[in-house]
Amino acid sequence: MSHFSWPIDGGIIGLYLLATMAAGIGVRRYVGKVEHFLVAGREMNLYLGIASLAATEFGIVTCMYTAQNGFEKGFAGATPGILQAVAMFVIGITGFCVKPLRDSGVMTIPELFEKRFGPNVRWLAGVVIVLGGLLNMGVFLRTGGEFLLLVCGFESGYISGTHYLEIVMTILLLSVMTYTILGGMLSVLVTDFLQFIVMSLGLIIVTVLIFKDVGWTKMMDAVQTHYGAGGFNPFANPDMGVSYVVFNLLLQTAATLTWQTTIQRVLAAKDTDTGRKVYTRTAFFFVCRFMIPALWGVAALAMLVPEQYGGNTLYAMPVFLGQFLPVGVMGILIAAMLAADMSTDSSYMIAWAGVIYNDIMSPFRRRAHTEKEGLFWSRFIVATIGVFLMFWGLWYKLEGDLWTYLGVTGTIYLSSMSTLLIACCYWKRANDWGAFGAILAGALIPVGFLILGLMPATKPLAKSIGPYYSGIAAYASAAVAMVIGSLLKPSGTKG
Repeated sequence: MSHFSWPIDGGIIGLYLLATMAAGIGVRRYVGKVEHFLVAGREMNLYLGIASLAATEFGIVTCMYTAQNGFEKGFAGATPGILQAVAMFVIGITGFCVKPLRDSGVMTIPELFEKRFGPNVRWLAGVVIVLGGLLNMGVFLRTGGEFLLLVCGFESGYISGTHYLEIVMTILLLSVMTYTILGGMLSVLVTDFLQFIVMSLGLIIVTVLIFKDVGWTKMMDAVQTHYGAGGFNPFANPDMGVSYVVFNLLLQTAATLTWQTTIQRVLAAKDTDTGRKVYTRTAFFFVCRFMIPALWGVAALAMLVPEQYGGNTLYAMPVFLGQFLPVGVMGILIAAMLAADMSTDSSYMIAWAGVIYNDIMSPFRRRAHTEKEGLFWSRFIVATIGVFLMFWGLWYKLEGDLWTYLGVTGTIYLSSMSTLLIACCYWKRANDWGAFGAILAGALIPVGFLILGLMPATKPLAKSIGPYYSGIAAYASAAVAMVIGSLLKPSGTKG
């Protein structure tokens, strides 16, 4: 039974939401240009960048799936976070790709591609980024809502015949849309800082209580009992292994280089050195980003029986926290998770709006927009994205496996864009033929794998291939297509 108290916990949550709205709306008067709206005028300092990136990249959906990893794989489930931390630190130290990207002065990655591969590649890259990003983000709200309902102890999304989940998350989304539309990236950065503080406080308090009341020994014993050596070593885990580690290394490196919401912090930094330091100093957080929810999942493994979470391992962690946390701490946790989700939603809306305005719409402009026109269209795009998320993410129930869905949409985008960025920065022979080939090849394999998994006749084939080998093949095929396409194009040929 949940310990949620409306007067105490609800009051804590209400105060947090009021403070966030006031901070987000308060900076709207400083937004006078499109550059202010999309990349905060390129004035982001180091500490604001660290807080913003950390808050953006920890959402409820991340917490849910990482806790599920901890529940199903033990401490080895935190492997993706360790790999991303290594990738982020190495890229920040070396400046690999991010230095030439920030030095170029562009607002989006496709804008850089136009300088090397032409406007058609820029437009197609923008389409791939937006489609992959929006479809990936489209399921965040419902997952976040399910977490809140389970933690608060509601057995279903219906109370007195009302769609409680949909209504609560719609109100939350409208709040985020309001300050994002008014203040753009400036509002995102300011609210991210507040959200980072609240989120960190909640994560620390809950984790300390788990260590105190569940105990490290009990969690270690649970992992050893259920998974043996595979609960500590991914290479010894039958559900992970070398293919899992290699795929996640490719995925996390590509995300660090080209995931729009991550790279936008480099583009918004006041200079290249600041952008690189944001990466190196945020790297450790990405270990915590995976390890802390994984610990919560391990605690649920140690404390719950299947009947308590209905046999659905995704729900084990929120059910456990709802029963475990006392009044007051429950309010802090929910405020922290709302902070995580609001930060993610606002940053994602700005990121995809920037690509739509800057890259997809650019060929259709007969003349350059004035700053007033540019701000109008940028805000209109954010509002449109919000409406899409409201209906696709809340009122449309996704059928099929959500994890596969997220993995496929991410790989379609990341496999090709990372290949294009590396080639653009470091291979003089790279050209538009190779770029088009990489985009098509990077999308073909993950989409094909998803189709195989949906068709009854080919499901056994998809299962035998597995998502990890399919993902590795997507990155490899994008790289091969870039090389072959670029070499096939005769020198001196235009377009």
